[in-house]
Amino acid sequence: MQPVTVYTQPLCGFCTAAIRLLRDKGAQIEEIDVASTPGARADMTQRANGRRTTPQIFVGDTHVGGCDDLYALERAGKLDPLLRG
Repeated sequence: MQPVTVYTQPLCGFCTAAIRLLRDKGAQIEEIDVASTPGARADMTQRANGRRTTPQIFVGDTHVGGCDDLYALERAGKLDPLLRG
C-alpha cells in the first residue's frame, strides 16, 4: 500500500471526511496540520500546484486533490488501485 499524505487544518469537515475514507481503506496516513506546522502551507501549495485549500491529498507522489477529488476516485473505482500502487 502506498503512503498517503494529507494536509489538513483544524475544524475542517472535508479533512475529516477524507481521512475517514482513507482509514476505512486501510491507508497509512501522514497528516500534516498546516495551521500548526511551520512552512507546511507553503510546502502544500507548492506540491499541489498552487492549490491552497485543505485537504490536499497525495498518494505516493500522485496529487489526488481535495476531498471531492478523493471521493470521485472512489466512485470511479480508481482509489483502491491507486492506493495499492
